Amino acid sequence: MLTRRNALALPLAFAAGPALAQRRSADPGLAFPAPGRRTWAAQVPQIRIGLIGGENEADRLGRYEGYRKLLEESFGVPVRLFPASDYAGVVQAFAAGQLDLAAVSPAVYAAAWVETNGGVEPLLVAEQEDGSISYVGVMVARADSGIADLQAMRGKSLAWPDPNSASGYLIPRFALRRAGIDPNSYFSRTGFAGGHEQAVVAVLQRQYDAAFTWASGQGDPAAGYSRGNLHTMVEKGMVAMRDLRIVWQTEPVIYGPLMARRALPDAFKEEIRLFHLTLPRAHPDIYRAIERGGGTGYREVSHDAFQLLIDMRREEAAERRRRN
Repeated sequence: MLTRRNALALPLAFAAGPALAQRRSADPGLAFPAPGRRTWAAQVPQIRIGLIGGENEADRLGRYEGYRKLLEESFGVPVRLFPASDYAGVVQAFAAGQLDLAAVSPAVYAAAWVETNGGVEPLLVAEQEDGSISYVGVMVARADSGIADLQAMRGKSLAWPDPNSASGYLIPRFALRRAGIDPNSYFSRTGFAGGHEQAVVAVLQRQYDAAFTWASGQGDPAAGYSRGNLHTMVEKGMVAMRDLRIVWQTEPVIYGPLMARRALPDAFKEEIRLFHLTLPRAHPDIYRAIERGGGTGYREVSHDAFQLLIDMRREEAAERRRRN
């Protein structure tokens, strides 16, 4: 059960960010874009979409194939998918101007914004069933491990999914340090598993005592909740929730955005917003595939909602320099 009792409080709330009055998928009157080539196609002759890591490449490409075809049919330009081996690959590709769009974690957005000197912008974030725009990072251990809480993890081994993961690295470390726990000495050893899916598999295979991953925190726990890495792994038959125990969770984290290069034409970015805002009703199967579960759709978001993540990333970098 995900509760706030076993979450370490953060100094600021992630759940809502600044007050948002932007459009939502639930708003009436929004229409899915009519098919046809647009004037912006002269500046965007193809749409290059990055797919962040955390899941094997074949599954990522498979989930996004219907989405890719629908974008091509809607806008009359080729759409190419570029799966990255890790989160840093997407950041580097945006910095090199090699990608136009990517659905990323909040920490990846913060990293890309810093790396590109503000050359990226958020378009939308996912919205949960209750209207919130946040999820949680969860620490999972094997159900038969005897580990029931964070205190029992002292001297145990821990897998982080990726150094650019918000829920799997940046925010847990931030929260632990604020609680007076040094992750570098509290755990017997830590390591990077190469992604969220790989981190959970490492726990199941007893390579680590626990690992971080992400979940919506809503819906049926036995299904891995309504969306997130646990939900996807349950759907694919990779894990049964009865084999895992959630032993700690973060405070709510704002969902990562659909991120675009700031230099792209405004007309293009507006059509991409409308495409996604209306996607859940127009093409629910494609929406569920790319979101790895359900929800009410999307909500527009501004850069200010991610400022705390940028500050946390800079603090993490400063702490790493002190350590070295």
